[in-house]
Amino acid sequence: MTALQQTAAPPLPGTANWPVSRCVSALGCGPHYEYAIEDFCLGKFRLDMQELDQRHWCSWEDTVELYGELTNCTYLVALKMDCFWPNRLVDEFFIRVHRHYFHDCSLSGRLPMDPPNRILGPFIVVPILVTLLMTALVVWRSKRSEGIV
Repeated sequence: MTALQQTAAPPLPGTANWPVSRCVSALGCGPHYEYAIEDFCLGKFRLDMQELDQRHWCSWEDTVELYGELTNCTYLVALKMDCFWPNRLVDEFFIRVHRHYFHDCSLSGRLPMDPPNRILGPFIVVPILVTLLMTALVVWRSKRSEGIV
């Protein structure tokens, strides 16, 4: 029997046990819910991410569908097990997923890289040359104006 099949029907609203069952449902989802999302949701996500080239893990266009399926899976499991969603376990689950799969990704979705040397070179060389040229011009003008006094 799976963790999803072990849940019992909740008491009806208005009965004496209903508020208690809601608290137990929210608090009692821990091990079974955590096992279910690890087994069902993360298992499929892990296989999908292995099929995707690791260089594309930070590309939102390539991972948005997989990430959406993972999110939806955690929601459906919570719904089936009568757990609240989102909850602390879901937050911790997604933090673990991000630490494993997306820890090297920047906020823009791509790893920051230096531009190629053919682009970066002029941005370095031109200011140096302008500084040297202006220094030479100031020295030349100051020597020339000394003889005019």
